[in-house]
Amino acid sequence: MSADLRSRYLGLELTSPVVASASPLNEHVDSVKAVVDAGAAAVVMPSLFEEEVVAEQLGLHDALAAGTDHVSEALDYFPDLPELLTVADRYVRTLEALKAAVDVPVLASLNAAHAGSWERYATRLVDAGADAIELNLYSVAADPMRSAADVEAEKLAAIATVRAAVRVPVAVKLSPFFSSFAHFAHEAVDAGADGLVLFNRFYQPDIELDTMEVVPRVDLSSSVELRLPLRWIAILRPLLPSVSLAATTGVHTGHDVAKALAVGADVAMVTSAILREGPGAVTRILAGLQHWLDEHDYDSVGQLRGSMSYAATDDPTAFERANYRRVLHSWSGPVT
Repeated sequence: MSADLRSRYLGLELTSPVVASASPLNEHVDSVKAVVDAGAAAVVMPSLFEEEVVAEQLGLHDALAAGTDHVSEALDYFPDLPELLTVADRYVRTLEALKAAVDVPVLASLNAAHAGSWERYATRLVDAGADAIELNLYSVAADPMRSAADVEAEKLAAIATVRAAVRVPVAVKLSPFFSSFAHFAHEAVDAGADGLVLFNRFYQPDIELDTMEVVPRVDLSSSVELRLPLRWIAILRPLLPSVSLAATTGVHTGHDVAKALAVGADVAMVTSAILREGPGAVTRILAGLQHWLDEHDYDSVGQLRGSMSYAATDDPTAFERANYRRVLHSWSGPVT
C-alpha cells in the first residue's frame, strides 16, 4: 500500500504536503487550475503590496487633477466613470475567481508598509474568501536611526493587528536576517502567528554597467538553498510544537520535500520548479516523494515528520556551530 500523503497546515486539511507558493502564475485562474490539477494541495497568491495600491491612487489623482488649476472648464471635462478598480479591488476579484475555480485552500498574501494598512487589507481579503492570510514581512531596514528592536517591534505589532482583525489562520513569512532568529520566531508566535514560512527570498538589485542603472534581477532557486530552511525548521520544531511550519526556497524534488518533512515541516512550498517546468513539476515532485516514502516503508508523511528535528536527531549540534568546523574540514578539492 502506498504511503498516505495527506498533511495539515494552519489547521487546513491538505491532500499532500506540496503547496504552490506565491508566484506570478498564481494570479491567473487557468494556471492555478493547472497547478492544482497537477497535485498542488494549496495555492498562495502573490502579495498585495500596499506601495502598489498607494502609487496607483496617487497616479490616478494626479491624472484627474491635471489642468484644474489653470483651466476652469477642466473641472467638467471628464465624464462620470462607472467604476475604477484599484490594485486592491483587482486582487480581491482574482481571489474570488480562484476560490470559485479550485477546490483547494487559497491563501492570500499581504505586504503592507504602514500601521493601520495591515488590518484594512487583511479584512478585505478574508471577506473575499481567503482560507488563510500569509503576512509577507518583506522590508529592508536601511534607516540608521531605527534600531533592531524598533524594526522587530513594528513587525510584531503588524502580526498582532492582523491576528486580532481576522478569523482565519495567519502565517508569517520571515527572512533569516534577525540577530536572534529563534527568539523572534517565538515572539512572532506570541504575537499571534499560527504558522511560520521559512524563508522569504530577497531579490537583490544589480548594476547595469552600460547604462549605470540599478536593475532588478530574478534568479530562480536551486535545491542547495533548502539547507537554510532545513536548519531552522529542525531547531524550531521542538520549540514550537503546535505551530505550523512551511519550508520554502529550494524545493525542487521529492527528496527535497522528504527532507523538509523529516526536520519537522508541515508543508513544502514550490515556486521556482513550477516557473521552470510548468505545473508538471508538481506531479514529478509528488511522484518522487511517494516513491521515496514507499521505498523506505513509511506509512504516511506524518510518520516521517520531525524524525530528524533538533530534538530527534542523534547529533543535534549538527544543526548548530559544531557543524561549521566539520564542513570546513570536509573540503577535499584542489588547492591552487
